[in-house]
Amino acid sequence: MMAKKQDVRIPTYNISVVGLSGTEKEKGQCGVGKSCFCNRFVRPKADEFHLDHTSVLSTSDFGGRVVNNDHFLYWGEVGRTVEEGAECRIHVVEQTEFIDDQTFQPHRSTALQPYIKRAAATKLASAEKLMYICTDQLGLEQDFEQKQMPEGKLLIDGFLLCVDVSRGMNRNFEEQLKFITNLYNQIIKTKKPIVVVLTKCDEGVERYIREAHSFAMTKKNLQVVETSARSNVNVELAFNTLVQLIDKSRAKPKITPYYEALKQQSQLIAHAKDKYEFIINHCVTHHNESWMNATRKMQMKPEFQEYVYLEGTPKAKKLFLQHVLMLKDRHIDHLKNKYLNKLVLALDVLFPDLNEIENLNWPTAQQRLKTKQDFSGWFVVLSEMPWDKTDHIDKMDDDRIPFDLLAWKYAEDQFIKHLEKLKNERKRAEMRRAFKDNLASSPFITPGKPWEEARSFVMNEEFYQWLQEHEYQDIYSRHQREIIDKAKDQFQELLLEYSELFYELELDAKPSKEKMGLIQDVLGEEQRFKALQRLQAERDALVLKHIHFVFHPTKETCPNSQNCVDNKVEQLLATRFYRSSDRSHVNSHSDSSADKLNLVLLGKDGLAHELANEIRVLCTDDKYVLEGKMYELSLRPIEGNVKHRVNSFQTPTFQPHGCLCLYNSKESLYYIMESLEKLKESTLDRRDNHLAQLPLTLVLANKRESGGETLQTLRNHGQQLANKLQCLFVDVTSHSVGSGRNFSELQINQALKGLLDTMKRNLNLVSSSPSIKDLTDADLRIVMCLMCGDLFGVDEVLLSIIQPHFCSSLQPGNSNSVMLELAIGAVRKRVELSVLSYHSSFNIRKNQLVHGYIIFYLARRKSSLAMLRAFLSDVQDIIPIQLAAVTEGAEVPESNVSRDQLEEGQEIAQEICGKFTVIPSGQPFPHNVEIFAPFFRDAAEKKTIVEASHMYDNAAEACSNTEEVFNFSPRPGSPLNNSNCFDYDEDTEGPPPYVALRDETSGTKDQSKLLMDLEGNDNYSLYTLGSFERLNNKVPPPVKPKPMVHFDKLMKKMDSSEGKEPGSKEMQRKPSTVSWAPSEDGSYTSDYAEPVDTLVRPRGDEENIYSVPHDSTQGKIITIRNSISAKSQSNGSGNGSDSEMDISSLERQRKLSSVSKPLLYRDRSKKLGKFASYRTSFSVGSDDELGSLSSQKKAEADSSLPKGDTTPNTFEPDGDDSKRGKLLRSLRRPTSRKPKPKPRPSISKSTWESNYFGVPLTTLVTVEKPIPIFIEKCIDFIDSTGLGTEGLYRVSGNKSEMESLQRQFDQDHSILLQEKDFAVNTIAGAMKSFFSELPEPLVPYDAQVELVDVKTSDKELKLNALKDVLRKFPKENYEVFKYVITHLNKVSQNCKLNLMNSENLSICFWPTLMRPDFQTMDALTATRTYQTIIELFIQQCPFFFYDQPITELISAVPSSPTSNTSFQCSSPATMMPSPPQSPPPTP
Repeated sequence: MMAKKQDVRIPTYNISVVGLSGTEKEKGQCGVGKSCFCNRFVRPKADEFHLDHTSVLSTSDFGGRVVNNDHFLYWGEVGRTVEEGAECRIHVVEQTEFIDDQTFQPHRSTALQPYIKRAAATKLASAEKLMYICTDQLGLEQDFEQKQMPEGKLLIDGFLLCVDVSRGMNRNFEEQLKFITNLYNQIIKTKKPIVVVLTKCDEGVERYIREAHSFAMTKKNLQVVETSARSNVNVELAFNTLVQLIDKSRAKPKITPYYEALKQQSQLIAHAKDKYEFIINHCVTHHNESWMNATRKMQMKPEFQEYVYLEGTPKAKKLFLQHVLMLKDRHIDHLKNKYLNKLVLALDVLFPDLNEIENLNWPTAQQRLKTKQDFSGWFVVLSEMPWDKTDHIDKMDDDRIPFDLLAWKYAEDQFIKHLEKLKNERKRAEMRRAFKDNLASSPFITPGKPWEEARSFVMNEEFYQWLQEHEYQDIYSRHQREIIDKAKDQFQELLLEYSELFYELELDAKPSKEKMGLIQDVLGEEQRFKALQRLQAERDALVLKHIHFVFHPTKETCPNSQNCVDNKVEQLLATRFYRSSDRSHVNSHSDSSADKLNLVLLGKDGLAHELANEIRVLCTDDKYVLEGKMYELSLRPIEGNVKHRVNSFQTPTFQPHGCLCLYNSKESLYYIMESLEKLKESTLDRRDNHLAQLPLTLVLANKRESGGETLQTLRNHGQQLANKLQCLFVDVTSHSVGSGRNFSELQINQALKGLLDTMKRNLNLVSSSPSIKDLTDADLRIVMCLMCGDLFGVDEVLLSIIQPHFCSSLQPGNSNSVMLELAIGAVRKRVELSVLSYHSSFNIRKNQLVHGYIIFYLARRKSSLAMLRAFLSDVQDIIPIQLAAVTEGAEVPESNVSRDQLEEGQEIAQEICGKFTVIPSGQPFPHNVEIFAPFFRDAAEKKTIVEASHMYDNAAEACSNTEEVFNFSPRPGSPLNNSNCFDYDEDTEGPPPYVALRDETSGTKDQSKLLMDLEGNDNYSLYTLGSFERLNNKVPPPVKPKPMVHFDKLMKKMDSSEGKEPGSKEMQRKPSTVSWAPSEDGSYTSDYAEPVDTLVRPRGDEENIYSVPHDSTQGKIITIRNSISAKSQSNGSGNGSDSEMDISSLERQRKLSSVSKPLLYRDRSKKLGKFASYRTSFSVGSDDELGSLSSQKKAEADSSLPKGDTTPNTFEPDGDDSKRGKLLRSLRRPTSRKPKPKPRPSISKSTWESNYFGVPLTTLVTVEKPIPIFIEKCIDFIDSTGLGTEGLYRVSGNKSEMESLQRQFDQDHSILLQEKDFAVNTIAGAMKSFFSELPEPLVPYDAQVELVDVKTSDKELKLNALKDVLRKFPKENYEVFKYVITHLNKVSQNCKLNLMNSENLSICFWPTLMRPDFQTMDALTATRTYQTIIELFIQQCPFFFYDQPITELISAVPSSPTSNTSFQCSSPATMMPSPPQSPPPTP
């Protein structure tokens, strides 16, 4: 019968749990598990499950409200969801029997029936009975939840009959089964459903379980459920089964076997444990974490809640503690490994020497460690041990090793490993040394031999088993670098030993194949030549580099580079003199007055006197204060003709230091220009031509009346003139000037400050003004030659020479010279001593007056004596020579080489009648001057004849230069210490049309032309190089005509002054050698030659008379006359034709041949001129890169020209002199070129077969890399290092270096230019050569036609039309063209540094990028158009390639390239730069 439900919607079932109960005698020492079974079902959480439920109670507990004097317990109400998903409520009652703790007999209650009858009751009543929770609740009911049994009574709906199948103590299972049988019989009478529950199955006995099942099988429809309250297995199933039996409408229950249910429960717990451990690992990361903090972090996480529900908080905490312990162990292991690793380092530092610890055991080694100075930095001694139990493990900032850790076994293992490592390292070091020694001693290991070939020579050696492959390769690579460097040094020394060969061949920058073959034949048998057999490219590069050094000898090209003698001498003299003489240099301008300045004020219309008055007003006692320093000013206003003595810049009492040029109109500006030109003309032939280089400042004065002239026009003209003169320009209009005044105080300060800065700057660079006594006025000029690379120090040579009692002052303008005051004979003379390297001496040997040479050589160095022989071969035999052999000590040298070279030096000195001395090195030279005293006396005695011979050569050269204006030797003598070289062969573009500053021929008497020059008039231009055709693409230097010498009278004078000289001999006329045109101080004013009128207008039958200073110190004048035969000008035309020049040349040659001329030392010594036979074996010149003719064809071509016309370089100046123009036109070489089919061949042709250069552009680019890697590397290099290089892309690089660069890149595309020693100009030239060698020009021919056809006066329409043509370029050409033009635009933005604006860049680049066919007249007439197109692309690069608006540009002063003598960078404005007036030179 179902009990009355309290809720009709949720069924409620009252279940009674019964089983064996009673005293210990009846049930044994423990119960059958009824209470645990009820506890697990009612309170399934693991934390609420209690294993101990006692039935022995005191009387008070038994009478409490929980037990309430009843022998049953009310466990409370539980809500459950059965299988169908329906909810139900279950009230659980446990029928037991409580024992009195005093009598150990059942307590007396209201029901006195035995347990069997009591347990089968279906109606239970107990007023105010409370729900039972646990044993601790008894007596403390108020501390627990209090819930009463509903209505104080329950109607039982079913019974759970518990049978304990475990092995109970003092209990017999048969008796229990008998008790259960009786109980079942009593319950069955109630007709309530019964389910047999086997408890404690986790400890169950298999026999008991079978017997229990047998018991159930004997009963009808009796279900058996195997359970375990401890493991929470099938507890819910037992109650659910009974509920399904109570409610007949439910399906028949499915009983799960115990072990299957246990497996499911175990899996559930294991899964929950895994998730819980994951949460612990995530939340607990430090071993010092507490359980409370961890619980606070995890309590809201379902993984934690699930595990605590199933296993309880104690087990969760246990897992937490295990995890923390694991973290601690892991931390200790980490520290241990860390300490062990650090122990390895500590042993390496504290015990680096194997000899110290090789025989020590570990305990002894530990004590040795304590004695080390750095012990405390590596180890810490703890007061407590062991270290892993102390708080040291938590000191993260202290990583020292606990010393007690060394007592562990693994610390000793580390020590043993350290010993083994040191032993292995010692052995490996021995093996590496053995391997290196083997490489050094093996004759089979040669420079350049790869490791794969060398391996076979070392495979059987012991060291081969010890070393690793990378060690072999590293040692071998380093050894190869050493022997290659050594071989290169030895080969360079070999080249120097054959200096005579190189100088006799007269090599130029691009030697012919015949000469290169001869060099290889001569050097081929040398072992040092063969040593680089595997490195032919590098050997060839060294030869070409040496040839470049011979052709263009400078400090930069010197093989010893930074150790060049010239550098050392400069540094030595700078430290010796500059600091003490800086002020004396400044004072040399002021007549020994420290702050005195002599200034010329040049200006007409009263400007000069007005400025002088303004300055005097600002002075106090003629003292002017400028930037805190006081100057004594002496002013000389000049307003008239400067050629008149009254208006002279210089007087006996006034020597100017600077000049202020004043103007406020075109007339006054013209006066300044005319006056400066007159000043320059008056000083051309004077030695004291410092006035032509006087520091200037141009001042624009305030203009009171406009007079039709705008202030901006005057400003532009003044700025242009200042740029031309390279002086400061001061604009008064930018300052506030009082009414009626032309000058302001601020303007005066600015002008004087700029002038003073210019004077100081010139003094630091070159001496532009003389001192009170002209320092160039020396009695003797002696050159001391030293070999670069000789091991004795330059300071040893100069130590005594530059002593104060010998050296009076430093020669200004020449950083390698000193001025000596020596007693030569009975007279003290001033001797200018230039200490130079041999290569610098070669430059001045033929160009400058030298009264004698002191030549040093190192006795034990063959190349030193070889260079001496090469130098001495071409020295005239009348010039005194002092040979100085430097030995290693005072003793007689033991080396055979030294002895032989000493003997050879003595023999040379005897043969040439020179002086010879031996100087020991390693100690100062105390008496250099005394040692050379005989030489100085000899030089003084021969001074007159040496000077006469020098003038003889210059006059003869001037005569030949009349018809051979621009003929030049393959190795022109450049000025002393000048490092500027001219364009090389591959630079096929002409130079920008610059005109050098202060052109000596640019003066004119026509005022209108000068003003037109200022205004950029097209009809007036200075002489330019624009029309030159260049041989070997070099810019020919100008040569001023020198006076003809009447040699018969000259030689009579020589013979009378030098009676000991030999008689007349057949004079051998040397080829004409023309030097570059240096300024008076020996330095260049421009990278390009200054064109001057070198032609002499014939005088008819009259004589040309010249006065040449003979002895400047004595004031002697030699009058030299040159009679020109009337026959040479009999035609009367005077046009200077080739035939006339030939006749004149032959006439003079016949006259000169009858006059005796000094010989060369090569003719007097058998030991000089060893390779003289090669001098005439080859024609001078280079192989023609543009398709050279054979030697025979060249000879035929030359023979077809008029004799004497050996130069193809002419120019035709603009002007009114028709005769001069006819003369120039007559000198032009007729040209005839064969038609060249398209595509046009490359401008330069490589001498090796290249797979990269000279191939179509499409083969070098891809879609991913549209720019050739070579171009990208070159432009990256120039962008990073070369944007400030002056003359970028205009000044060419070294030909040999450019070929070397291309060769190296051809072999390795990954070459890093920054790591190579290439100059910026070399990189730029190689990049231009790349485009020149392309089979097709970068700008396609069809596109060129369209570009030229774009003709419109509207600038915007023109630019858009060009942009449309640009879009038609092939994709590859467009991308590369865009890349290059963008780079050139960037270069032009730095034009203030590199002097290359867009116009100059276009002049240099358009022939390379476009290469038009010049066989057609259209191409020849469109050259200006080509250049303008490229200039527009560079200027408007953002518009053409990056869709930016059109840039408005204008030059500061409109000018033409022929008249522009200054450099202007474009700036944003409203007009484009004025185009040049003549087309640029064609390639």
